[in-house]
Amino acid sequence: MGTMITLDVGGMSIDWSKNSRGADHGALYQVGDRRRVRSEQINYDYFEPKAPELAEKEMAFARRLADLIPRLELMGFRRATIETAYKRASAASHEARAAIDEKALDDLVEPMGFAEFRDLVKANPIDDLDDTFIPGFDAESRQKIMGRFAANTATERIPFYGLVDDAYSERSHFGNLLSFLHPYAVLHLLAENPANHDAQVVWQYGPLVSNGWADLSEFEPCARRTQTFLIATEGSSDTLILKHALSLLRPDIADFFRFVDMSEGFPFTGTGNLKNFATGLAAIDVHNQVLFLLDNDAEGVYACTQIESLRLPANMRVTCLPNQVEFRTVPCIGPEGCQVCDINGRAAAIECYLDLTAPGQPPAEVKWTHVNKPLDCYHGALQAKERYIRVFLKQTEKTLAEGTYDTTKISSVLDHVFSICSQIAAQTNRWFQESEQPYRW
Repeated sequence: MGTMITLDVGGMSIDWSKNSRGADHGALYQVGDRRRVRSEQINYDYFEPKAPELAEKEMAFARRLADLIPRLELMGFRRATIETAYKRASAASHEARAAIDEKALDDLVEPMGFAEFRDLVKANPIDDLDDTFIPGFDAESRQKIMGRFAANTATERIPFYGLVDDAYSERSHFGNLLSFLHPYAVLHLLAENPANHDAQVVWQYGPLVSNGWADLSEFEPCARRTQTFLIATEGSSDTLILKHALSLLRPDIADFFRFVDMSEGFPFTGTGNLKNFATGLAAIDVHNQVLFLLDNDAEGVYACTQIESLRLPANMRVTCLPNQVEFRTVPCIGPEGCQVCDINGRAAAIECYLDLTAPGQPPAEVKWTHVNKPLDCYHGALQAKERYIRVFLKQTEKTLAEGTYDTTKISSVLDHVFSICSQIAAQTNRWFQESEQPYRW
């Protein structure tokens, strides 16, 4: 009979394969998500509870649905892109029905709009759906299987309605209604309902491996190389700060980011050389997903405009660190003495996004160093920035939990990087390209 492997959310299958791994879902998970999960494909009467063979058969990846959303978005599955794909699938379904029914398109019922579809998904939490197995293929059995959806004729306007008809319960019928979409799009839509947030997304590979249909090496967690983002910064200190910030504040997505290694005399440090680096990558058509991240100072802003003028391909973006309200009133030392100034776009290097008021540190000051002639404004730098870096790099999960270190500004940097990288992913994900089929079947 063979062995099945499925991707389940709250006990509802949204992808499956038989006698082979099928789609690689490892990028949904991290190392800590590997665990034992009870399986319906195991006859537990044959095993002792602590039998090593049982542990092997039960192995799976499992993670809360809510915790998967940032990972899905870094793979391009955002609401806007899912809506676009839904509309394309809806149009394709409409045309297919017209061809089958030999009717004009104008005579057919309009497919369900995306907003109505989202509302339908949100209105039916997975746990509320009956998963009782109902045998039989007659009309009465089918009505029982459809459950609450039997009386909802609106579901017939869902794209490709009835294309998959192997449901055995109300819950599996609901899964079939969504099955024309990519499973990751389904996960994102389901997560819009808070009632689904605690649902476990399980990819159980134990039965498949133990029965010899796949090798354990086929089931590895973390983002694949093609899904990661190369972050190019102005210097090694920027990289140290960002890596540490990710490990402390966003460990759930840290594996999606790689950094240019500047430890061995990397030749492209600084704003001018980073522009040269960007020019070279764009010229040789590198396919990596790349983000050039520049400081929010005069030199960084000017370099950003220069790199933007290169007309980077879709897999590359450039940005400066985000503006901050706190940066509007910072003590600055210049030719006219000490004055309170706005350092956004003039002197906000990444060190300024650390906690400059942490205990044991003197008041922060910025010093104007020179005039950036193209922008006609002063360029400045935070004084004694190394001490702020040292204090930040000493922070741990424990010290942050004590609440004595403010991570608000550096968190905003991570949010900014996340937003841009998810946009890159949405533009480069093959599932969303016009040449690709936007639906499953």
